[in-house]
Amino acid sequence: MRGIIHSISQWAEHKSSWLVLFATSLALEIAALYFQYGMGLKPCIMCIYQRTAMYGIVLSALIVLVKNNGFTRMFGFLGWAVSAGWGFIIAREHVDILTASNPFFASCEIVPNFPSWLQLHEWLPAVFAAEGDCLEDTWQFLSMGMAEWMQIIFAAYFVVFAIVFACRILDKKPF
Repeated sequence: MRGIIHSISQWAEHKSSWLVLFATSLALEIAALYFQYGMGLKPCIMCIYQRTAMYGIVLSALIVLVKNNGFTRMFGFLGWAVSAGWGFIIAREHVDILTASNPFFASCEIVPNFPSWLQLHEWLPAVFAAEGDCLEDTWQFLSMGMAEWMQIIFAAYFVVFAIVFACRILDKKPF
């Protein structure tokens, strides 16, 4: 068991692990843009928030890919954890909106509520403008909609983070 913990802990120091994190999260962002522009599925505000959380994972991995040291890994781990956790919470709220017994009371905002210093929907409207309806759930795969899949995806990212970080702690190498 100690060998497995050490191997996972060591892998976090290699750029290849951060490349996997970067590539998978970037692939999901590209898929989101395909759903938006290729399939005509307009993202709602909850989708935009989830997209933003996924970009947090992309950027967290990119930081470590550019410069891999203890300091950047600390920020990489922090960004990964916060983004995956926040993305899961937003996806969960989206699922709650979609499954509410009274959809009249289950609604979401129309304009993204980004901080005044980070108006992504104004800077990059092609990526961050919310033009869809939170109650629209026509896309399905294996009997689950996009919000349900995103909940699973963000949970998986967070579980992997927790395993890797726990191995780092047990191996006495937090960053």
